[in-house]
Amino acid sequence: MTRDVKTPLRPSLKMACLPIVATLAVLALQLFVFGEFTPHVPLVCGVAITALIGWKLGHGWSAMEEGMMRIVRVGLPSIAILILVGMTVGVWIASGSVPMIIYYGLKLVSPEYFLAAAMLLCAVVSVALGTSWGTVGTVGLALMGIGAGFGIPPWWTAGAVVSGAFFGDKVSPLSDTTNLAPAVTGVNLFAHIRNMMPTTIPAMLIALVVYLVAGNLLAAGQVLDLERITAITEGLSGHFTFNLWVLMPPLLVMTLAVARMPALPALFVGVLAGAVVAFGVQGEAVKALFGYMQGGYALSTGVSEIDSLLNRGGIMSMAWVILLVMIALAFGGLLEIIGCLEALCAAVLVKVRGIFGLQVAASSTAALTNVIAGDPYLSIALPGRMYAPIYRGEGYSTLNLSRSLEEGGTLISPLIPWNAGGAVVVSSLGLMAGGVGMEGLLYIPLAFACWLSPLLGLLYTLLGRCIIRADDAERAEWQASGHAVTTLAQLRQQQAEGLAGLQTATPEVR
Repeated sequence: MTRDVKTPLRPSLKMACLPIVATLAVLALQLFVFGEFTPHVPLVCGVAITALIGWKLGHGWSAMEEGMMRIVRVGLPSIAILILVGMTVGVWIASGSVPMIIYYGLKLVSPEYFLAAAMLLCAVVSVALGTSWGTVGTVGLALMGIGAGFGIPPWWTAGAVVSGAFFGDKVSPLSDTTNLAPAVTGVNLFAHIRNMMPTTIPAMLIALVVYLVAGNLLAAGQVLDLERITAITEGLSGHFTFNLWVLMPPLLVMTLAVARMPALPALFVGVLAGAVVAFGVQGEAVKALFGYMQGGYALSTGVSEIDSLLNRGGIMSMAWVILLVMIALAFGGLLEIIGCLEALCAAVLVKVRGIFGLQVAASSTAALTNVIAGDPYLSIALPGRMYAPIYRGEGYSTLNLSRSLEEGGTLISPLIPWNAGGAVVVSSLGLMAGGVGMEGLLYIPLAFACWLSPLLGLLYTLLGRCIIRADDAERAEWQASGHAVTTLAQLRQQQAEGLAGLQTATPEVR
């Protein structure tokens, strides 16, 4: 049966909310009633509900399918990174790089300072690499082993790892999201990074103090199990050879990243370097190395902490995450093509008054897109294109917008378990495996830096601090580049007249 509808209708606000509310309800049922974390099926149900609404509005299947595929293509760079992270983890464990970091971490780091040190180390590595996902899957994994040896709950370690890793992703000039935010809003990359410092640095310092206090309290509340630490270190040294060559793969990747090589080729070089070290130093067979890249490292030491930590990695370990990312992207693409995201944002913007309202709306929309679409790229790209004309029309620099997008997009991504960022954290750090169960999600409130930075940004705006007015040079650049300019008053008039509202085209991510 076909419908003769030339121009699809726009969804009402209630209709736009329906697929989102239904999907979140099924996700909540799984998480809080059944105690399971399998978000794939609820998201597929969300796709089906959204497609039915699109059909009712007059959208053809071919147009909806193209909308889904277009957004999935936007996410291909993140999928490629996930594949390489899986290969890197498997090979770096086989090479001894990850075990060596765990070994000397247990030997040299004091439990009282471990959480603070974990956050700082992940921040440094993430700034150098420009990838939070790669940092979580490699250095973060090693830190989980050190924390387990000290008897620190895994969710505390994961919170510190996430705080540091996504700090680096936010401020590194090599990061894809850090480049995407200024590209979408039309501002200079390094001006964008400088504008984030007033919220980022205080958030990191506050988080550092919290982790120092928490580390001392956790260490004081238990007796250090020296026998367990000895069993772990002896088990590692008995199965791996440790020397400076073993640290070559991570050091090489960091060197290439500092030399401004993009993350994908740098990680691939790291995989090759890890394979060479595993073959030359650890004596691994070439056939076994291919198996580690595909299915992950396999080890049986008799020490449960070592086996549960090091039996991981490989491309197949990322299949769960990759499928989740693809389904979430398709869901977000379908919501965009039938106008649900536009309807939601328009409903918010017509009620906005002043710069504080704009900042709250932009940051909240980025966070909501993270929840709905499950991808940090879309959480920056879609709201960026929607809100940039409004900031220009109200006379504010789009540097304000790019900061809000990073805070609601990059930093909120790891706090949503079905988002690509959250799925990488949960999967790479084993937070739902090995008997941890639903308690593994306790890392979410403990990733203090990810929460503090957006809150500080809103506080500064409320106090009238760190808000940049557009100067004459920026206004001239808008005019020369042909950027759209729309005031809030014009937007409200358009909505009242029932005209087309915001432009939501998704830019190509390079």
